[in-house]
Amino acid sequence: MGIVEDLERARAAFDRRDWATAYDRLSSATDLGAGDLLTLATAAYLVGDDDACVRSLQRGYRREVDDGNILGAVRAAFWLALVLNTRGEVAIGTGWAARAERLLADQGDVVERGYLLVHDFYRRLEQGDLAGALRVGGEITEVARRFGDADLLAQGLVCQGRMLMYSGRVPEGLALLDEAMVGVAAGELSPIFAGNTYCAMIEGCQEVQDYSRAAAWTAALTRWCDTQPDLVPFTGQCAVHRGQILRLHGAYGEAVQEFDDACRRYAASGSQAAAGLALSERGDVHRIRGDLAAAESSYDEAAGFGYDPQPGRALLLLARGRTPAAVATVRRLLAETMGPVFRSRLLAPAVEVLVAGGAVDEAESAAKELAGIAAGFGCAGLRAAAAYSLALVALERGDPDQALPQAREALRLWSTLQAPYEIARTKMLIGRSFRLLDDEESALTELTAAHRSLDELGTVPARQEVERLLHRDGAGGLTAREIEVLRLVAAGRSNAEIAQQLVLSDKTVARHLTNIFTKLDVPSRTAAAAYARDHDLL
Repeated sequence: MGIVEDLERARAAFDRRDWATAYDRLSSATDLGAGDLLTLATAAYLVGDDDACVRSLQRGYRREVDDGNILGAVRAAFWLALVLNTRGEVAIGTGWAARAERLLADQGDVVERGYLLVHDFYRRLEQGDLAGALRVGGEITEVARRFGDADLLAQGLVCQGRMLMYSGRVPEGLALLDEAMVGVAAGELSPIFAGNTYCAMIEGCQEVQDYSRAAAWTAALTRWCDTQPDLVPFTGQCAVHRGQILRLHGAYGEAVQEFDDACRRYAASGSQAAAGLALSERGDVHRIRGDLAAAESSYDEAAGFGYDPQPGRALLLLARGRTPAAVATVRRLLAETMGPVFRSRLLAPAVEVLVAGGAVDEAESAAKELAGIAAGFGCAGLRAAAAYSLALVALERGDPDQALPQAREALRLWSTLQAPYEIARTKMLIGRSFRLLDDEESALTELTAAHRSLDELGTVPARQEVERLLHRDGAGGLTAREIEVLRLVAAGRSNAEIAQQLVLSDKTVARHLTNIFTKLDVPSRTAAAAYARDHDLL
């Protein structure tokens, strides 16, 4: 077979997305032109050989310079900077971007300037200059439209969309991400830009709990990856996103398998740092199911890759009964976390921890903030979490009239998302509301339904919680916090001592005692302590 025929076969393989064949044939070819070297670099990247990608781009850059094709050299330098920055070699990548800028100095108005703005965008984002990054994203989009460049247009729309979301303008941001996806769906984008656009879209949806949109695009990304059996990049992200959707739908075993698969794929592609998210997500599943040791191990592994597994770790502290430590953690996180998108992910878990810690006023403030964010974002998952949080706070204040409508709204929204765990937990709130309204029969109906679902899901901590509400464990329907207070009462501690040990106010301790006396139908601290001894609660 001649050299020309071999090159034609390699190019044909590339066009049909047979990346491995294109990579093998081009790797064995000699004296490739600049265009074929870029094709080889792309194929190498898509099969996970980043070193070969970088070598091919360097050869392509030198060939373009030798041929006097300055704009071609700029393109090669752009890709070198992108690949090197992505794999953590930022200093070298920055050097290539600077070289590309120098080459463009005398080239006039060309589309390549738009590509180099991409590096400017990421520099500003790294520096925390969100306003500047948003402006640069708009400039990228403008250049792309002017030159009719589909890849650059998708990139600019993604940059603008994500920055709008981070500034709180979520509907506008999602609209731009949807527009970027039009180019992907129409087959207008080259493979690397298509994969990056898919992942940016789904990550944005997950960040604001727009689960319906995330599920639709995750399914599309899965189909896209499946048409390219040799593809290595993007498949790890795809597995993570599938795992997140499976977790929402209560398929916990399958979700863990996807997260494990994501870690293997990240290792194969050399993207070990990205494995932190998959490990954190796996830890969340273990925590929900009650395997607290496995959850802690996953969170520790995630932290080892530089990923902070919060608020999962705070919820793990709560699950282990270390409520003061959990409260301290969420207070720190709330003080450190800025921006509505990032806070939206934190606020619902913070409400849960603060309520458990008796910090009801703080919990109410967080729940109201979440409700305001959810109303502005308009995403069903976030609105459901906000309604649940408001109901939880209202119940802690003993106000079923406020709790019940919020819980019912949360139930409606979670039902549209087919989220069985969240549905069952919301039924628990409805059952508690009915009980406070003296409608015990309706309360038992809701709590029994919640128990059945949680038992089927295998979510042990939540199932045990509803069993306490059903009086199935001899705890008299006491909450975990009330049992803590009761144990200290039985140990002879005063209200002030209990408040100091549990980091509560004296007023909160008194309210817990009133609830304990009512639930146990006892008249005094002495009688409550006797009940605790008789029912093995000490």
